[in-house]
Amino acid sequence: MTTSLDQFGRSIEYLRISVTDRCNFRCVYCMPLEGLDWLPKGDILSYEEITEVVTQLAPLGLKRLRITGGEPTIRPQLEKLIAMLKAIPGVEDIALSTNGVKLPVMAASLAAAGLDRVNISADSLRPDRIKAIARRDLGFDPVGALRAAAAAGLDPVKYNVVVMRGINDDEIGDFARLTLDHAVHVRFIELMPVGEMAGLTWEHVVPSDEVLSRASEAIGALEPSSGPVMGNGPAKYYRAAGAPGTIGVITPMSHTYCGTCNRVRLTADGRLRTCLYGDHEVNLRDPLRSGERLEPLFIQALANKPKEHNLLQMQVGGLKALSQVGG
Repeated sequence: MTTSLDQFGRSIEYLRISVTDRCNFRCVYCMPLEGLDWLPKGDILSYEEITEVVTQLAPLGLKRLRITGGEPTIRPQLEKLIAMLKAIPGVEDIALSTNGVKLPVMAASLAAAGLDRVNISADSLRPDRIKAIARRDLGFDPVGALRAAAAAGLDPVKYNVVVMRGINDDEIGDFARLTLDHAVHVRFIELMPVGEMAGLTWEHVVPSDEVLSRASEAIGALEPSSGPVMGNGPAKYYRAAGAPGTIGVITPMSHTYCGTCNRVRLTADGRLRTCLYGDHEVNLRDPLRSGERLEPLFIQALANKPKEHNLLQMQVGGLKALSQVGG
């Protein structure tokens, strides 16, 4: 298999695939309460088209996939796509990012189709606060979703916690304590002020150094995790002595990790974005539908992948909401 390098010598092996721009939540940091102007159905890639994109690009080094949204589990027959992607030569790992609402009824079938692991967005452990952050009351139970995923053999299971000062940062200790009793990997993510965010500002950002300090106050000293945690992303992991789980931090604001970026993103309507917060994207859908080969477009896209994002300068590449690209 070929290894694809961008113009800065970074090896690109990880593709995040958004299968829908819609979501059954309206999380305050991710999507406006009223939603967005949804993509027309005809603009969205079919499962067969997504599979063809990956089939053409996998020989260029894309071997790790993540299925995202919006909320991917609301797209019908997601198991069908998982199975199709799993059958592609060169694909080594398929993960899912989900709000977890449907995991209790879907985890087993997703695992049977070939899903390897799952990240669950869990910004609170308190039912009233979950409702307030998600601005929907769907009865989400983070621990129930964790247990369903673990029972299905999806390993590792990760919680993604977007930390917001004055909103849920008082639960840092509660999430940290979960790692003492469960083999769960809690990843605290710094808030990224993008789009219409219900009044959230830079003042709500909690730097990762503060998060780690508060986590250690709750569960004791943290040491860098000595064992690898399966994943494709930029999290740095820590563990309390004897804990089965780990604590990770993802730091787009305080400690950018662009120098080791290994990913590109495919939007639900078939645009290849080379940076989450960059302006550069390439339309793959129309060439695909006209029968063109995608490899030259991919190689050219990597040649234009930026060195780093410009989020700190509040340049967000035209995004109105994180839900448009699955984060």
